Amino acid sequence: MSLSHLTIPLQSRVFSIPWNISASPCSHGRGVFIKIFCVSNYSVTTPLLSFRCLFVKLTHRMPPPSTMRSFSMTSSSTSVLTSPLASPFYSPSRDYSPVVSSSSSSVRSVSSVAAAVSSSAGMPSPTLSNGTSSHVASPPRRKAITLDTMNQYLRRADYAVRGRLAIRAEELREQLSNGDTSLPFDEIINANIGNPQAMDQKPITFFRQVLSLVQYPQLLDNEFADKIFPRDSLERARILLNEIGSIGAYSQSQGVPYIRKSIANFIEARDGFSADPNNIYLAGGASSAVSSLLTTICGGPETGVMIPVPQYPLYSATLTIANASPIPYLLDETTGWGTDTKYIASVVKNSIAKGVDLKAMVVINPCNPTGSCLSRDEIKDIITLAAEYTFMIIADEVYQTNIYEGEFHSFKKVLRELQRDFAGKFDDVELASLHSTSKGMVGECGQRGGYIELIGIDEQVLEQLYKLVSISLCPAVSGQVLTELMVNPPKPGDESYPVYKAEYDAIYKALKERAFSLFNAFKEMEGVSCQEPKGAMYLFPTISIPPKAIKEAQRRNEEPDQFYCLELLEQTGVCVVPGSGFGQKDGTYHFRTTFLAPGEDYVRRIIAFHKEFLQKYS
Repeated sequence: MSLSHLTIPLQSRVFSIPWNISASPCSHGRGVFIKIFCVSNYSVTTPLLSFRCLFVKLTHRMPPPSTMRSFSMTSSSTSVLTSPLASPFYSPSRDYSPVVSSSSSSVRSVSSVAAAVSSSAGMPSPTLSNGTSSHVASPPRRKAITLDTMNQYLRRADYAVRGRLAIRAEELREQLSNGDTSLPFDEIINANIGNPQAMDQKPITFFRQVLSLVQYPQLLDNEFADKIFPRDSLERARILLNEIGSIGAYSQSQGVPYIRKSIANFIEARDGFSADPNNIYLAGGASSAVSSLLTTICGGPETGVMIPVPQYPLYSATLTIANASPIPYLLDETTGWGTDTKYIASVVKNSIAKGVDLKAMVVINPCNPTGSCLSRDEIKDIITLAAEYTFMIIADEVYQTNIYEGEFHSFKKVLRELQRDFAGKFDDVELASLHSTSKGMVGECGQRGGYIELIGIDEQVLEQLYKLVSISLCPAVSGQVLTELMVNPPKPGDESYPVYKAEYDAIYKALKERAFSLFNAFKEMEGVSCQEPKGAMYLFPTISIPPKAIKEAQRRNEEPDQFYCLELLEQTGVCVVPGSGFGQKDGTYHFRTTFLAPGEDYVRRIIAFHKEFLQKYS
């Protein structure tokens, strides 16, 4: 619709503005969005609503009425504040330089402009130049919060681990529980997520004994307590209760001081260098710590954080919600998913040249989803880059005890060695190290325990981080207790040590055997290649998808590897995650699977499905 003149009442003044206009309806159904571009310096985005006033949002300061300029607009300039649907995290053809404007070019045409302002506000309705009213009755109120009016950064975020396949798996599980016998399988295998105790991994006895005692302290006074519980579990529970009080009460926002001291002792014993409890923050799992840290360091779309490809989608999703820019760096599959320092340096320099404010680099070691482990030299090279280009290292080390070949090297230890050997060169390196009770031989995902250690961080930034974690009051104290038990387990000579050692070793042995059993199965499958498992809980095989299957995936508007994984789920009940959910090199296809499930049945299901899939689409 084209209007030659419109009179707008604004803050008790009336502005008469000539314009041409195209309008689009508000998604909540209470008016229209009108975007006005000034011929010269100013622009206005105006939602016209049947409320008591007319809201005008300026992209520049509005000049006084005496200097109001003429505004004009063409339909090609019209936009509605919507965002595109989520897209795969990484595409080699995508420009990853920061995008400051987040407005969409989506346009919805309307046959008329609803420009009514409530008469109860004592303000006249907008009028056309011929004096006639343009008032149109507002449609009935629907919902204030809709898909188009909610936080669009959240809408764009994608978390493939619990995405479409996981949802479909739960639907199929429900069908089975309701007695459906039409499916070609009788159980769902959730190989899509590292959730050990959802499979057959049993809790560590000592940990649960102490947890039960701190949850119900009256057990300590029971006359049979020393006959039910080992003496060291009773002693540990009394110490923790003495330091904590009731675990039903809030702790310090940073975590119980005694538990932070235990973590510091663990880090010192692991690395051979001292650790400061004041630099340690307890968290509700490593994911919570990541969210707090990225919220602290991200300041908008110009903020860049380097993320490995493939990566754990926690990072890309959190950055999307924070409206920051992920800067992908590819891991090298041909070298066992290793890092290439020269290539990473080129990514850093290229990002800085594009105007990115590069704040941090995420390193997952051992790696989720690839199962690779970094060598000491690779870690040293990354720290050297951080010192040269001044960015923080975020070391996700939650799988540090899941090592099946080689040795785990912590970033903290290598950094301290470099600081010792090269005085002054590495003193300002900023490092955040993460650990969790969810992985390793503990596998207590649902307890939500973990911590982050911060090294070399500006004290004023730490104050702001403390403020942020204080908003949530404190991490669950039971999760903090479990973290203390993880870093301070029974030791040789303790009454509980033999049982603890036997349980720990049995879990480790089972995980390693399952990892290599699945790896060997992948080696025998046509069109599948896989790097040898060195750590973590996953394998990330490359799969060759026939052109006919790729064409069918395109017809269904799906990524080829997602199509493969959906077919696998529908035919076998095995739920895995497509590689596109983690990011992958262009033209390659993968899926991530855990090796937590017991037995060989699900492996046989995958092998049989893959053979039939190739036959069907070849």
